[in-house]
Amino acid sequence: MEPTRVPTVDELRSAPKVLLHDHLDGGLRPATIVELAAESGHELPASDPESLGAWFAESADSGSLVRYLETFEHTVGVMQSAPALTRVARECAEDLAADGVVYAEIRYAPELHVQQGLTLDEVVGAVAEGFAQGVEASGGRIVVRQLLTAMRQAAPSLEIAELAIRYRDHGVAGFDIAGPEAGYPPTRFLDAFDYVRQENGHATCHAGEAFGLPSIWEAVQWCGADRLGHGVRIIDDIAVAEDGTAKLGLLASYVRDKRIPLEMCPSSNLQTGAAPSIAEHPIGLLADLRFRVTVNTDNRLMSSTSMTREHQLLCEAFGWGLDKVEWLTVNAMKSAFLPYDERYRLIMDTIKPWYREHA
Repeated sequence: MEPTRVPTVDELRSAPKVLLHDHLDGGLRPATIVELAAESGHELPASDPESLGAWFAESADSGSLVRYLETFEHTVGVMQSAPALTRVARECAEDLAADGVVYAEIRYAPELHVQQGLTLDEVVGAVAEGFAQGVEASGGRIVVRQLLTAMRQAAPSLEIAELAIRYRDHGVAGFDIAGPEAGYPPTRFLDAFDYVRQENGHATCHAGEAFGLPSIWEAVQWCGADRLGHGVRIIDDIAVAEDGTAKLGLLASYVRDKRIPLEMCPSSNLQTGAAPSIAEHPIGLLADLRFRVTVNTDNRLMSSTSMTREHQLLCEAFGWGLDKVEWLTVNAMKSAFLPYDERYRLIMDTIKPWYREHA
């Protein structure tokens, strides 16, 4: 049997890809940050795009959570006006489309963008306008939806959940919580998750990234999250014997049996210490065990990455071919917060035909 051929970067870039976990404030172009900072008076650690891009990468790779979080002060800092939000959203859609992404759910916390007087509704509207412009500029090659995130360390989670439901017919796909896991368990936000569920809405939840199995258990069994943001620590509930056989614990079995999607972000996990290397990332074992694994970028600026690069790293580390990329892509499309008929159409008319021709 011939070994699997690892696809080229060009093949991976042109392949249809689906992105479920990407932060709007983590994917800005360095040149845009410089220009927006000049307009708003925001002070940056570097004044030219090249130096600034290097600063973001170095700070994110420093191993210091304080420095990592400081990077977001500068992206969020320049995203405080409607024109700025619209521009960032437009460029996000354009950049993803150029990278071969055909469907994306982009998350951000509206509450972080009201420092200069915007209302939450105005924030959502400005981002929606930007995505519409980006989709049009890309010739309609991409579908983009918003995910509205509530910050764990702040108060208005129910207000953000209500905002997500209010705009679900206007480009908002669902609700999310993010921020520090330790000390802020998902159950603190039960009212928000209950509200979304009772309104027949969709919710994902950052869980099992910095914190272990209790975070995943609460997100799934208490909050009823449809997907797990990261979920990498589910590996703690899987015992692998010396002969390679795996025994799943009750929670891991439940997550796999229920096909709960894992929004995995390999490069980001290396930066936050959730995995020591790509080759040792739990995604390899979880994919072998047929969990509902998806591949994502998390923060493209901070991780100096793209969907093409994430798939390239995984294919090289695990010897995966285009057939595995297709499986991961279909996993993600099946897991999208999009009506079934639209998901089915993207899989059958856009994704599968390309892989059938190129695999």
